[in-house]
Formats: sequence, C-alpha cells, structure tokens
Amino acid sequence: MENQTVFYTLVLSGLSDLPSLQLPLFLVFLLVYLMTLTANLLIVLLICTDSHLQTPMYFFLGTLACLDMGCSSVTIPRMLYDLYTQSKIISLQACITQLFFFIFLAMSEVVLLAVMSYDRYVAICRPLHYTQIMHWRTCVLLVSGVLISGIVYSLIHTLSLLRLTFCVSNTLKSFFCDLPQLIQISSSDTFINVLMIFFFTILFCVSILVATFCPYIIILNTIMKMQSKAIRSKAFSTCSSHLIVIVILYGTGFFSYLNTNTNYVVGNTVSTLFYSVLTPLLNPIIYSLRNQELKQSLKMSLIKMKS
Repeated sequence: MENQTVFYTLVLSGLSDLPSLQLPLFLVFLLVYLMTLTANLLIVLLICTDSHLQTPMYFFLGTLACLDMGCSSVTIPRMLYDLYTQSKIISLQACITQLFFFIFLAMSEVVLLAVMSYDRYVAICRPLHYTQIMHWRTCVLLVSGVLISGIVYSLIHTLSLLRLTFCVSNTLKSFFCDLPQLIQISSSDTFINVLMIFFFTILFCVSILVATFCPYIIILNTIMKMQSKAIRSKAFSTCSSHLIVIVILYGTGFFSYLNTNTNYVVGNTVSTLFYSVLTPLLNPIIYSLRNQELKQSLKMSLIKMKS
C-alpha cells in the first residue's frame, strides 16, 4: 500500500475548463493574492512599528493577519500555477501536504477568533482588570494553544486519509485539495472519514462557536448600559467587525464541510472560494476600515514617509 501511493496522482478540476478564461482568472486571482499579502502585511508592520498598537487586541489581530497570509499562500499559488500551465495534475503526497497546512491554518484561525472574543469580553466587561488578566505571557500562551489545536485537528483528518486508496484518474472538483472532495473520490470505504468530519466539526467547531458567541451576549448587554455614546460606538465598531469575520468564515466553512450533496458543485466552489481565498482578503479590510486607531497609525506612517 505505501509503495503504491508514491505513484498516485490527482487532477484538480480548477475553476473553469474554458481555455479563454484561464488568463483572465489568472490575472484576477494574482491581483487578489497580492492585495491579500499587502493588506495583511501592512497590518503586521503597523502593529510592530507603532507602540500605540502593541496591545493584546492588536497582537491577536496581527496573528490573524499572519494566519490569513499563510492560508492564502497554501491555496492561491497552486491555483495560479494550474491556471498558467493548465496542467492541473498534483501528486497525492503534495495534495495531502497542502490539505494539512490548510486545515491547520483554518482551524487555528477559528480558535483565534474565539480567543479574540474573550479578549473583547475582558476589555469591555472587566476593564479595570484587563492588564492583569491579558498580560503578554497569557497572550503568548493563548496563541500557542491556538496553533497546537490547529495542528492536532489537522493531524486527525490528514492521518485518517492515509488509509484510503485513490485511483490515478481521480479528479477533484475543486481548485485545491480540500477534505470533502478528497473523501468523495476515494475508492475505499469512507464511512469512518465522513463520520469523523461530522463528529469533529460538531465537537470542535460548534463548541468553539459557542465559546466565541457567548461572550458577546454579555458584551452587548454591557455596551447597552454604557452612558457615553462615543465609548458605546467604539465598542460596537470593534465587536461588529469581529462578528462579520466570524459569520463569513463559519457560514462558508460549514456549508462546504457539512454539505454531502455532490450535486451542488457550483455552490461548494463558491463557498470554498470565500473561506479559502476571499476571507483572508476581507479580514484586513473589515478590521482596518472600521478601526480608527489603525487608520490613524497608517496616516501617521504615510506622513513620516513623506517627510
């Protein structure tokens, strides 16, 4: 079995089979990738260089930007290569490697969003104890836990794929190696793998989703009791940005991983594009456009560069 898997190759169907669309799609997603890297890298640089942004909230935001850059770099370069060369052939080893890093980064981002909601809960509901609770050691430990949980979750699914067999002619109905499509094309019995997707998605993701949204019930109740409209507006702005990111990520992710109907290929492709390609671009835009401190830091940086 292990010797045979060396020769396994898969075919990625990509976004379109029309030759006339390959170059336009290549240019569009090259632009998306460059914008994603630029926007997220800009946030990281602003946080590293501006002392006013070196707080736990922006430490987590910078970590989110790094995860977004990693997530884009796992999927888009391979898609650009396939669009340019039109080969669309990938080895099984490369496919599972891509899957491992994608699940690791995506799951880490999901857990990080839960940590960020807890950070906002402490900042808004317990402001006097914020510096004591969210000191730097705690932040580093939380991010370390985020990364470890992402690795564990990714290993669970990728190791379970190693027991499956794939034929040379298998075609993935996707532009990258995603877990549901890999399971669908396997010639082995995939009952355990499908069961693991449902079980661990519900166990991990739903529990994390509850941990993400529960603090906001208390946060919204606290915000409504605030007397100052300025403070209330600032708190709402920060929380709404976070909630928008959560809804986009969870909505598209759940649709792809819990939808077992193979007839909805177009719907799966669109949702996969959102959570794997567009979400890493939207996250920095959503946070920066609604964050006055980031915009002010960017403005000051531009003024320093001109002077």
